[in-house]
Amino acid sequence: MTTEMTVDLIERSTVRLGTIRRVGPYGSEISHLFERLGQIAGPAGLFAAPGVETMALYHDDPRTTATNELRSDAAVTVPAGVPMPDGLTEFTLPGGRYARYVHIGPYDGLGDAWKRFTSDWMPKSGHIARTNVPVVENYMNMPGSVPDDQLRTELYIPIE
Repeated sequence: MTTEMTVDLIERSTVRLGTIRRVGPYGSEISHLFERLGQIAGPAGLFAAPGVETMALYHDDPRTTATNELRSDAAVTVPAGVPMPDGLTEFTLPGGRYARYVHIGPYDGLGDAWKRFTSDWMPKSGHIARTNVPVVENYMNMPGSVPDDQLRTELYIPIE
């Protein structure tokens, strides 16, 4: 089944994030990172901040980086002036132009969505991915708050 992807080109502002890093295969153990993130960010009040975003950052291309060297982060926005909670590492996600695809449905469909976005849409789009800027999953709602088939995840590829 191949359907056309609807991709928007948008400008994102620079975002200050608190992150927890994992090195190893993408997809595995990411839920544990988010559990740890929640244990730190929740008591610090970060989830209550206006406009809070919860993201996963993927820093490396799995087609060109060894599986055991892939870097991923669970991340939450941290407002300016708020001290970075102990246990989180500060990371600045650069602003600029991004291609955005919105995946609606269970998280187990994200791998296929990324494959189509990076291997199908990007080469045909004529756009070039920015180097040294991670691709992003931005979770617009959370499991338990809506049925799995209504989960909304924005996928971002930074472009030149």
